[in-house]
Amino acid sequence: MSGWTPGWAPSGSCLRPMLQTDIVGVIEVENSVYPFPWTAGNFADSLAAGHEAWLLERDGELIAYAMLMRVLDEEHLLNLAVASAWQGVGLGGRLLAWLCERATGRGSQAMFLEVRPSNDRARALYVRSGFRQVGVRRRYYPSWDQSREDAIVMRRELPAPVHAAACTDREAGR
Repeated sequence: MSGWTPGWAPSGSCLRPMLQTDIVGVIEVENSVYPFPWTAGNFADSLAAGHEAWLLERDGELIAYAMLMRVLDEEHLLNLAVASAWQGVGLGGRLLAWLCERATGRGSQAMFLEVRPSNDRARALYVRSGFRQVGVRRRYYPSWDQSREDAIVMRRELPAPVHAAACTDREAGR
């Protein structure tokens, strides 16, 4: 499947929808960046359910991906990851901004996500991206000591989409 290079992505990269056949490569990145990664089954089930998923590749190397679930006029960011070699250069923030723009264009009013309290880098990214804490899910994530770690629930309000039909007669030159 072909894709395109958005202006915010590294030169020579390609953004495209994730396919079931991409899961093996996605799992390699997932396992390298998360202490408790999603399984291949989690990705397969999400794709089968029709959730939106995107890959950013460069010269055949997977450098980032994201998975979203849309419910009515809200989006839920299920997973976002940047390969270790590409972390720290702003790709996560740019991919997230693009996802928010896409959601806005579809008429979504907000985006939600969960993040571990211990994931300082991700929390900082989400705050910089306009997300605010709205709740806590107790014992949401697995942890190393066989207990569970809470999840911070974050929300970002999305602006109303701008449509040409929304302009006044005066703005339209009538």
